[in-house]
Amino acid sequence: MIQVGQEIVLNGRVYQWTDPVVLAAGGALALVLLILLLLFLAVRRAGRSAELAEPLIYQMDQLARRVEALGDGQHKLAGGLTHVAEAQSASQANMLKLMEARLGLVTQQMNQNLEGASRRTAHSLGELQQRLATIDKAQANIEKLSGDVLSLQDILSNKQTRGAFGEIQLHDIVGKALPADSYAMQVTLSNGKRADCLIHLPNPPGPIVIDSKFPLEAYEALRRADTQWELNEAAKMLRTSVRTHIKAISDKYILEGETADGALMFLPSEAIYAEIHANFPELVREGFEARVWIVSPTTCMATLNTMRAILKDARMREQAGAIRKTLKQLHRDVELVVERVDKLHTHFSQARADLDGIGVAAERAGKRAARLDNFDFEDLGPEPGAHVVPLGRSSE
Repeated sequence: MIQVGQEIVLNGRVYQWTDPVVLAAGGALALVLLILLLLFLAVRRAGRSAELAEPLIYQMDQLARRVEALGDGQHKLAGGLTHVAEAQSASQANMLKLMEARLGLVTQQMNQNLEGASRRTAHSLGELQQRLATIDKAQANIEKLSGDVLSLQDILSNKQTRGAFGEIQLHDIVGKALPADSYAMQVTLSNGKRADCLIHLPNPPGPIVIDSKFPLEAYEALRRADTQWELNEAAKMLRTSVRTHIKAISDKYILEGETADGALMFLPSEAIYAEIHANFPELVREGFEARVWIVSPTTCMATLNTMRAILKDARMREQAGAIRKTLKQLHRDVELVVERVDKLHTHFSQARADLDGIGVAAERAGKRAARLDNFDFEDLGPEPGAHVVPLGRSSE
């Protein structure tokens, strides 16, 4: 083939590039070259693929072995699961038995607890019933006390009944603190005035009067005061009332030569007594100056105990002669007891000596009896001139 310009000469024939035969031949040649190129590339790629496939084949082989091992493990696992299922079934059976046993114990214990709880509940209900009965009784007492409080309010609202209440309280306190023969209630003095109580103290100081006073209206007005004016008016009322009582007691119940040089004003309320001493000290001082001492139930009891000690001392002085005579008799009785003890000691000494002699004699007799018990008659020789029968065995 000879190429001339735009023409191709093949076997003496001339072909143009645009000739269909040339184009077809060129296309066929290009196709053959392309196929060869593709085959080359395919062969080359196949080689590379083979190289790349070796690790993959190895991994596939390992994977197959692992799958086979996994199948063996799964088979073993199936056997293990069966064993586990059997063990679990046996464990469940044992657990059910254990639970049934525990449930029986729990049921028994619950029954016992319920029975005990029933007994305790019954006992508690019994105690509750008793307490309710006690509460009912206390309620009745409270209702009675409420009625008594109302009655007390009615008593305190009237001056005469209030005075009687103070006298009764004074009589109760004096009766508890002093002997019955050491005081007298509602005693009329030489001036015709009647004292609530007269204590028979020896001279000095002599008989002393206790008079009960109860300035309740002034105290209640003082407690109810809301304004300063009401407070001042109530305080003025209380001062006037207490001063009046102090003057009356000083004039009526302090008589020279007949009573002690002083008297007691008894306030049957600790609250009024505390109010006077806390906020009205001038009234206390005025009472001291008038020789009238203000006392409450508590301080009156302490004062009466002091008077009791004075009465006891006076009576002991009066009985001093009798006490001395009694002491002499007691001393003589003690001397007689000492003499009799000495005589008794002598008798005991003689009896002890006799007992010692008896003991010695008994011991001597015991020793002699022991020697006789151990005595061997064969060791004794016949006394001169005595006929002694010899001891020997009897002939058979």
